[in-house]
Amino acid sequence: MGENIPSVVLSSGWKMPIVALGTVTQPLPPPQVLISVYLNAIEVGYRHFDTAALYHTEEPLGHAVAEALRRGLIGNREDLFITSKLWCIDADRDLVVPALKNTLQKLGLEYVDLYLVHWPVRLKKGEMVFPFNSEDLLPFDMRGTWEAMEECCRLGLAKSIGVSNFSCKKLSQLLNHATIPPAVNQVEMNLAWQQRKLIDFCKEKGIHVSAWSPLGANGAWWGTTAVMDSPILKDIAMAKGKTVALRWIYEQGASVVVKSFNKGRMKENLQIFGDWELSEEDLNKISQIPQQRGFPGEELFVSANGPYKSLDELWDGEI
Repeated sequence: MGENIPSVVLSSGWKMPIVALGTVTQPLPPPQVLISVYLNAIEVGYRHFDTAALYHTEEPLGHAVAEALRRGLIGNREDLFITSKLWCIDADRDLVVPALKNTLQKLGLEYVDLYLVHWPVRLKKGEMVFPFNSEDLLPFDMRGTWEAMEECCRLGLAKSIGVSNFSCKKLSQLLNHATIPPAVNQVEMNLAWQQRKLIDFCKEKGIHVSAWSPLGANGAWWGTTAVMDSPILKDIAMAKGKTVALRWIYEQGASVVVKSFNKGRMKENLQIFGDWELSEEDLNKISQIPQQRGFPGEELFVSANGPYKSLDELWDGEI
């Protein structure tokens, strides 16, 4: 069933299924519940899972992968694409490789398919907690961190490497010294935050854009109801009867990280493919949806004593 989901070929040469099941959730259910959710997703057809050190879901996901292999739901490890992310306490040249090795140990895998720098942010070494204390913010060593990410590739611990929540300007700075360019930039992207400038920039540079919060998920620390409450979206969705918000992202050439633990909704989120598309009229309506970042990150990443003194510095004016 997973073969029904199209893939994109990344600049690294590896193929990535363009719909991933996200694993971030608060509060965190017991491991057995998570394992069963991930197995349901594999049964429904998901072949790409998005986790991170911060989410504390790497271990249950690893157990689900092992169980799926045991049950014959997948033929081998290569049938799945696993993305994980480096948290800010390990955004240090000397800590990146050990952090990924720790992730792999939790996943019970020899490699991840994609490893991302979670934020262009560095924190003092300590507990992996969220939210964190803004006093723990340190200057971000982009060059050193990225060189260590490239080392992860060379060691075969990650097939592809990329970033998350990077602006056009930060991507430019990274490309100035990268030997291996980032294959992916995973960012907040949805109908209420369409990221047109970033999409164009990344296309030009050969960086694939992946959308987190594609439906404007309304979490405790992020999100907005502007997507699902949009009268424009409701109008188009009623006529189409399909997952319009996800289809729009797909038509922009981006992939999506969806998050639903409900099996029916999981199936629904895969209905964005097939012989239908948004009309010119639909696209014109969508372009009129008011734009607002759902997670500016001001409370967390902006601090008078930290490296980013304003939202403008964090996002380089892309707000």
